[in-house]
Amino acid sequence: MKLGLVSAILPEWSLSEVLEFASREGFATVEVMCWPVGRAERRFAGVTHIDVDALTPAKADDIRGECASHGIELSGLGYYPNMLDPDPAVSSLAIGHFRNVIIAAEKLGLSSANTFVGRDWTKTVDENWPRFLEVWKPLVAFAEDHGVRIGIENCPMLFTRDEWPGGKNLFTSPAIWRRAFADIDSPVFGLNYDPSHLLLQDMDPVLPLAEFKDKLFHLHAKDVLIDRAKLQNVGRFDFPLRWHQPRIPGYGGIDWSRFMAEVMRVGYDGPVCIEVEDDTFGQSLDGRLRAIRVARTILSPYFAA
Repeated sequence: MKLGLVSAILPEWSLSEVLEFASREGFATVEVMCWPVGRAERRFAGVTHIDVDALTPAKADDIRGECASHGIELSGLGYYPNMLDPDPAVSSLAIGHFRNVIIAAEKLGLSSANTFVGRDWTKTVDENWPRFLEVWKPLVAFAEDHGVRIGIENCPMLFTRDEWPGGKNLFTSPAIWRRAFADIDSPVFGLNYDPSHLLLQDMDPVLPLAEFKDKLFHLHAKDVLIDRAKLQNVGRFDFPLRWHQPRIPGYGGIDWSRFMAEVMRVGYDGPVCIEVEDDTFGQSLDGRLRAIRVARTILSPYFAA
């Protein structure tokens, strides 16, 4: 396994600065954000460390050379929109850009592009399913043609009023993954597994690892803290941001020794990238850098040679 970080937490830095920092701090890999250039639609979105729309073969060669000079691998390219948005214009733009992300991954010689499947948050899972298949069967076939694996993150994207009641990402549970992988049976269609999103749902993040071991393409290392006092006051059906808080690994409810032991037992040997959405360290650059370093210190024993 290789310990890395998700570049979304460093939007003010260039790719060169991210790679230099990762190398200096002892990381082995970076998941690089590839949103379209322009204004972010939400926090942690809109970060563009590689502009895939302008990525020429020469620029791809330059990026590979820079990674090699810093001793850093790219774990994959990341772009996390809602490709099943009920607005056809929004959905079409997201799908088109993700195709460009897949092409860029091929140009860079990478094996992974990570994303959400999306969801119409006003409809049930069953009501979303026909459109999910309509959109994703061609996307998976496109990825197969380019030799790139798609890692779907299991974040529910259900935190605030505009995402209520169903959330904006369909891929939230083992039951849904099982159904999706049966209906789209492809070796390039898998998971970018984030244990914190299972704990948010009162699910054990360790249990699915064995069943889905062959679908583990990429891992995010993030924790979550459930505020039980607030939950007792407002209840599970209130907006989750009122009773939970994203934390860095080791500062929430996940037993990382148990989790990493199972990750190793099932034979996963890919990237594990720290994702920072933990405001307890502050939203300043210095605070975010400290959060990355603390998370690295907590996880690094699991990656000792």
